[in-house]
Amino acid sequence: MAERSSQGLRAVARPVRYASTSATPTSPKSSRSNSRRWLSIIFVGATAAGAGAYIRSQNTSSATLNPETFTKYSLVSREPVSATSSLFTLRPRKPNDSNYDVYEDAWQTGVWSVMFKQPQLQIGRDYTPLPTTAATSLSVDDENEGCLRFFIRKDPFGEVSRYLHTIDVGADVEMRGPKIECAIPKETEDILFIAGGTGIAPALQAGYSLLNRTDTEHRPKIHILWANRLKDDCAGGHSDSLKPQPHRGWFSGWFGSSKNQETSSETAIDVVRKEDTSLIVRELEALKSQYPGQVTVDYYLDEENTFIGKEAIRGAIAPTSTGDSRKGKLILVSGPEGFISYMAGPKVWAQGQELQGPLNGVIKELDLKDWGVWKL
Repeated sequence: MAERSSQGLRAVARPVRYASTSATPTSPKSSRSNSRRWLSIIFVGATAAGAGAYIRSQNTSSATLNPETFTKYSLVSREPVSATSSLFTLRPRKPNDSNYDVYEDAWQTGVWSVMFKQPQLQIGRDYTPLPTTAATSLSVDDENEGCLRFFIRKDPFGEVSRYLHTIDVGADVEMRGPKIECAIPKETEDILFIAGGTGIAPALQAGYSLLNRTDTEHRPKIHILWANRLKDDCAGGHSDSLKPQPHRGWFSGWFGSSKNQETSSETAIDVVRKEDTSLIVRELEALKSQYPGQVTVDYYLDEENTFIGKEAIRGAIAPTSTGDSRKGKLILVSGPEGFISYMAGPKVWAQGQELQGPLNGVIKELDLKDWGVWKL
């Protein structure tokens, strides 16, 4: 665009430099030629001005995060969580107090995301910010300047995630949002969150949104079932309940019979024994410490042949099944497309929008009539 604009400016300068100011009488033919020349000057000048305005509008970046235009953030840090995923911290390039209002409204509403732009290919991808907990590694200055954190896996086929994992610390990243993925109703009392991989980020958001409503009379609860392929992702995680589980991973089980899976069982993974605790496990432990008795987490590993099956889901909802069925109960499913499809059926595209689609998969087979289901 800048190159086109400079060409336009040169086109304007050339006729002006050679325009005649002589008082010599001119012929009608010469007058017509001069008129056409000046019309050309006016047209080229207007075109150049319009191009310049367009370029300026494209380069304009709001200081406040908003759903309409992209806002520049800078990459503060990228901390490895495992061999394939990292924790990103980004700070607004122009810190603005208005960002706090934007964040707070989104946190109070439910689960939300922002779109990251890949500037070379001009494509975007939605990612879920992590809430601030006692385990947050942000400094006071970072927190006061409106930093956001993201748990992002490097997908070998994902253009945006690969771009984010290769840029240098300090580089600009453009974001747009927030986009509300799921509003958590005020009457919600219990959430079962079934997460696969980086789908744990929305679970942390849901916990933050729901548990912030805690008071002396209202103590909502969240139970998280988190499945991972690699031990590194949930290193140091201790399951809060031990129940028999199917002896297969979700990606292999996706193509098999869930009935056959129910006949094969193994104790759910109790601990992932590593010296260092995963950053995300620390976040979960901090949430449990902040809201004692309201948060439970169970970990499942493909490497250990443990899987979130029907019995795991039944066990997670059993403590709430004897309560008042009129209370709000919600199951949220988040993770890779195959994981969501296996658990609750695929989402669908219609009229340019991604819709929930019919409920299918393992959750439909359980026939949980008192529970609402939402795919993230």
